[in-house]
Amino acid sequence: MSRSNPAETPPANGRRRLALDSVHNARDLGGLTGANGRRLREGKLFRSGSPGRASAADIEFLSGLGLEAVIDFRADTEKAQDEAHFGQRFTWIASPVLDGNMAMAVLLPKLRESTQAAVSAMMVEIYRDFPARYQAPFGSFLQTAASGKTLLFHCTAGKDRTGFASLLLLSALGVSQDDIVANYLESNHWNARFFQEILAKSAERGVRDDVMMPLLEVAPAYLDASMHAIDQAFGGMDRYLRDVLNVDVDALREHYLED
Repeated sequence: MSRSNPAETPPANGRRRLALDSVHNARDLGGLTGANGRRLREGKLFRSGSPGRASAADIEFLSGLGLEAVIDFRADTEKAQDEAHFGQRFTWIASPVLDGNMAMAVLLPKLRESTQAAVSAMMVEIYRDFPARYQAPFGSFLQTAASGKTLLFHCTAGKDRTGFASLLLLSALGVSQDDIVANYLESNHWNARFFQEILAKSAERGVRDDVMMPLLEVAPAYLDASMHAIDQAFGGMDRYLRDVLNVDVDALREHYLED
């Protein structure tokens, strides 16, 4: 039984949000239009924020999705000690990106002395680095997907590393750039309550809201930086996927696009 609430779904896309108790930004990518007008299959590809502290009800719901693998882009420093219960129920594959650079213990001292413009520039640089610096984890993710597994992939908030992974996956499946960006920007909507919790905590630690927001929200300029880097350094998305990451695009489409 689905626990999603249709009233909480942005009307422009009609796709399914997973209304979980303790997992932010959880969504089914099914329903998007891919190559040759074929829709992505529902119930096969899911993205989210960290499920490590999922409630008992969340775990039962996620178990009902038939997840065959959960790809975790977080570094060890971002993980909590009380997450073991989730790993006992699912095949949870660590595929770290950013090497802990996004851990709050690392960021807070910098953010207290930073500016909104500097944080925005930092995020653009992070996205610019994704295609060259983290080919191994993102390539492994796509190769796992090419086996046709029912997947959940996530980072901490499900927006940056997960957003870039979605860019690659949806591009391989032939989803239009406009739809990819729209799906990416949905994170701002689904994480809004989560943002307020973080802003309250960061304010207590001396970080201004205007400095914190570029770190919390996603922006078109961020994803543009990744796409420009792929075009400039690798000759475009298709060559990057097929020749650099060695992704079997045809297998992906066979598994995840409706007939």
